[in-house]
Amino acid sequence: MVVMTTSLWGPLHVVLFNTIIFLLALAHLKAVCSDPGVVPLPQSRVDFSDIHSGSQSLLQREDWTVCTRCETYRPPRAHHCRICKRCIRRMDHHCPWINNCVGEQNQKYFIQFLVYVGALSAYAIVLVVTSWLVDCPDCSNEVTVKQSRILHCVILVLESALFGMFVSAILVDQLQAIFSDETAVEQLQKQGPYRPHKSRLALLSEVCGRVHPMMWLLPCGAVSRGRDEPLISHYDV
Repeated sequence: MVVMTTSLWGPLHVVLFNTIIFLLALAHLKAVCSDPGVVPLPQSRVDFSDIHSGSQSLLQREDWTVCTRCETYRPPRAHHCRICKRCIRRMDHHCPWINNCVGEQNQKYFIQFLVYVGALSAYAIVLVVTSWLVDCPDCSNEVTVKQSRILHCVILVLESALFGMFVSAILVDQLQAIFSDETAVEQLQKQGPYRPHKSRLALLSEVCGRVHPMMWLLPCGAVSRGRDEPLISHYDV
């Protein structure tokens, strides 16, 4: 497109498009490599014989449960993943896109990944549509060139639209789970909201970190846990 090649719009779109790709790749890498919130295994075999006696300090806290597969105690909202074969704190689901569970520690990066894929899809559609609306006098008028250009643009729009709608649906589902304070596993089990009502901003800050909302778009920094349960590092049996 002549406007892109003869003005600053070309370099600007190149920088912006590749910046989104970089953030997308970084968010995906963080979601894949980050610990989703694995409940640590005990140092030695746990004796569950006194589980009903009330002597176990962990079970004195409400909603602590026992995982028979991991053979350990697990904190509230932790669920066992049959693929990872471990209990995950605030597990939402196991995602094949990241080959990892989406849990307490990496849900932020998973949401960022969805946002960047959706933004990149929308951006690609805008660029393709703009290339059709803006006249290009330097483009070849040969029939074969026009046909290949049309085919290329149709494929790009369809691919971008399909990916955009798919990730948008998942993103909406993730946001609904955050705002309702109920993970996908809890929705299936019909456990209901875990805690009293909180504002949407407070719930988002628990997932994305207690920093300025503008920083939520950057796939960096550890997630600040604003939970009412003890930290994983304090869990010892």
